[in-house]
Amino acid sequence: MQRVIVHYHEIALKQRNRPMFVRQLMRNIEGVLRDTACSLVRSAEGRVVIHVPDPEEWPVIRERLGWVFGIANFAFAWKSERQIESLAATALKALAGRQAGSFAVRAKRADKSYPLTSPEIARQVGKILKDELGWKVDLEHPDVEVHIEVLAREAFVSVERLRGLGGLPVGVSGTVLTLLSGGIDSPVAAWRMMGRGCRVEFLHFSGAPYQDRRSLEKAQELARLLTRYQLHSRLHCVVFGEIQRQIVAAVARPYRVVLYRRMMLRIAQELATRVGAQALVTGESLGQVASQTLENLAAIEDAVDSMVLRPLIAMDKNEIRAQAERIGTYEISIQPDQDCCQLFVPPLPATRMSAAEARRAEEPLNIPALVAEALAGIETFEYSFP
Repeated sequence: MQRVIVHYHEIALKQRNRPMFVRQLMRNIEGVLRDTACSLVRSAEGRVVIHVPDPEEWPVIRERLGWVFGIANFAFAWKSERQIESLAATALKALAGRQAGSFAVRAKRADKSYPLTSPEIARQVGKILKDELGWKVDLEHPDVEVHIEVLAREAFVSVERLRGLGGLPVGVSGTVLTLLSGGIDSPVAAWRMMGRGCRVEFLHFSGAPYQDRRSLEKAQELARLLTRYQLHSRLHCVVFGEIQRQIVAAVARPYRVVLYRRMMLRIAQELATRVGAQALVTGESLGQVASQTLENLAAIEDAVDSMVLRPLIAMDKNEIRAQAERIGTYEISIQPDQDCCQLFVPPLPATRMSAAEARRAEEPLNIPALVAEALAGIETFEYSFP
């Protein structure tokens, strides 16, 4: 039976809390592979070992592990006895059918009682491979790298390491509530929070009844795609169009956008309490649009007591777009829709609004009633992967 060997990096720095992080990583790996034939996921001396009864499933396993935060790298591997001859024979089996002119052996001795050091293991196995294959040794730029890992009771040989997402396993850092529009930025913000170990709940504001359901459909598609990174998601939808209309009727034009955002955060804060989220997350990037100046961001955040996290705050549009393309949300986000952020937007919104000005501007509004109205009509959708 073949194995997949999973290595982690940041988790290894957690010292006394490391077992908790590793357990969560293993649960996430088991979850993402639960509809495959993988029979066992276990911890083994600074790595995670996945038993693979059916090697034909490797393409699926490889794709799925690429969606698991906390993995630094992983490799399809062959189990071996720990003797040099067995390691070399297993390496030859792993290299069967490959064409190369040069190779290198990288060995790591996790069991320090093993009689040979890591360089000695690499040197002795490398000599056997060179004699058998006729390839030259190139430690700097080899065509093929053979990785050998010697543990206390077993050893593994692999010939291709694949890069993982890194970060922390989803579930070790609590829950956040992300304001999810149909645009490019907020899905990336949600994904980045998953990479810091957070479970993400999603909140979408719809412009209904003045706009159609296309923005909600996009938000649903985005939430469904992002679920592969955290296995289970909930998307909450608030009908916001009528609240926007009431703001328009009571507030001068330049102030409307900031007041929309303040109202969204108030609603999000109440929902966060209901779902157990410890912080709010937005896709705001400093200076990207009129509402995202330092002054306006401060005025918006003044509306709530909750922690507001902005993981994209120092990223530019090109960086955000590149990350959206990488995680698969970009093609969804650029589909045309009717976003509530475009509803009743004045031509010249305020760009330097203070918190005091915002509070004065919204005095005519019955804020508790508007928040209660939004929460009373909330609609929730659930998604699971796989």
